[in-house]
Amino acid sequence: MDGRDLCAGCAASLPRNALACPGCATPTTTGQIELCPTCRARPLPFDCAFVPFHYRPPIDFLVCGLKFDGRLSHARLLGELLADALAERGGSLPDRIVPVPLHPRRLRERGFNQALELARATARRFRIPLAANGLRRARYTTPQIQLDARRRRTNLLGAFVAGHPLHGARIALVDDVITTAGTVAECARALRAAGATDIEVWAIARAADF
Repeated sequence: MDGRDLCAGCAASLPRNALACPGCATPTTTGQIELCPTCRARPLPFDCAFVPFHYRPPIDFLVCGLKFDGRLSHARLLGELLADALAERGGSLPDRIVPVPLHPRRLRERGFNQALELARATARRFRIPLAANGLRRARYTTPQIQLDARRRRTNLLGAFVAGHPLHGARIALVDDVITTAGTVAECARALRAAGATDIEVWAIARAADF
């Protein structure tokens, strides 16, 4: 596919998240693009989310290969797919791109931040400044997937702080996969506290909430 590490068959069968809540990118059940009941009842601290794919094959394979096997070539492909989807969508662009940060301990374990690697492709494509240190983790947290619903609600409180003032900035916050939206919500709160006025979340895939 245009010189990328993706065959034509896989490209044609990408699991597109075409009908999704514009607030949190949860797939809609009505066949229309509209806010989900959760976002209507309790709006999230970011303005909207754009997540073009479901976390299903081959996207889940590519994400897992990146995060757990260190296949950085997957980051380039996934970032380009995200950039393609953003180009197809059109619309205004942010002032800067901020990746969801890893705690230094986890960064040492993994060797790279997958959100930063994904953000590089979109920053390059649209010539938007990439604020690699726009956010930092103030404390180490247990991965959300390992916690029950009650503990997930408090696990990330105060876990992120902005790296510098963002007065009036329009931000695209980039992560790899959104599941509960807890991580990006806490990141958005930190960006708001630093003065960001518009925050859109970009991620490559939406997983089923649990």
